[in-house]
Amino acid sequence: MKKHQITIVDIARQLNLSKSTVSRALTGHPNVNKETKKAVLELATQLDYQRNMLALSLVRSKSYTLGIIVPEFVNPFFPSVIIGAQGVMGAAGYNVMVCQSNESYSTEVTNTKALVSGRVDGLLVSITKETTDFEHLKFLQRKGIPLVLFNRVSEEMAVSKVVVDDYEGAFRAVEHLILTGRRRIAHLAGPETLLISRNRLNGYLDALRTYNQPIDDQLILHYDLTREHARVPVNHLLYLPHPPDALFAINDPTAIEAMLILKSRGVRIPEEVAVVGFSDDPVSLIIEPNLTTVAQPVTEMGQVAAQLFLDQVDEDPGAYVPETRVLKTKLLIRESSLKKGG
Repeated sequence: MKKHQITIVDIARQLNLSKSTVSRALTGHPNVNKETKKAVLELATQLDYQRNMLALSLVRSKSYTLGIIVPEFVNPFFPSVIIGAQGVMGAAGYNVMVCQSNESYSTEVTNTKALVSGRVDGLLVSITKETTDFEHLKFLQRKGIPLVLFNRVSEEMAVSKVVVDDYEGAFRAVEHLILTGRRRIAHLAGPETLLISRNRLNGYLDALRTYNQPIDDQLILHYDLTREHARVPVNHLLYLPHPPDALFAINDPTAIEAMLILKSRGVRIPEEVAVVGFSDDPVSLIIEPNLTTVAQPVTEMGQVAAQLFLDQVDEDPGAYVPETRVLKTKLLIRESSLKKGG
């Protein structure tokens, strides 16, 4: 037998109230008497009442659903961003639908179309390493669908964005290595298509320039962020006639993979090669030695991105002025970059 779905009518009938009064009580309207509101909420809980979001969306022309597209779930960075966004959206009465593009541009396009077809009210997107064509996202702008880019963003998109200060974080990481006596600092860089890769590379370069250190192009290697592919650039660096005495990696998964390769080759960390990562992955505290890294306010990134969506969802698209929020990083100095007694 099909179970009856509790509605506002059922609550109104039991409490001898009008449907409009019950509706206002359930949505926290200030004009409802405190005792009445309490009675409605208690009965709604008792009867296991669930708001009919489909009906509400038809009335208000909103689905109360936010779409989020991330490149991958392999490391905890993106799940942490999602948790931050979900907290804000849940408090605002929204559901969240999450898609993984798996670092594929075509999948990112497909995800975008699927979420829009599902009538989401807006999207939070972190682009893939392959994404250089933004027509699928510009389509959202033309349709007036709120869009917020986070972490991996596009300079050519005039939308709200949330990023960390990648340049400053990289600069401080390399400065730390220089001040601890390292003179041949290599950089395992990400794809040149990604703005975060370019910003972190620029921070690395400017730190070397600031401290009058030579820039050696042999020590700068770009790779595709696939952990198993890290072995090639790391081994290349170790086979150089003058190998590096330090390594600054684009992110922690890369740095951790590099440490495993160095240890398998019998290279002592940090005595022979110091290693610094970026992102404060939980594994950075488990691996031996503990990894020096640049911490990012990951959960806050999700919270800020969600709030930027809420700030514009009821705005006239033509009147909304996009914002870019830049969050601060923090260098966490650990054993992988400090010699004993250093």
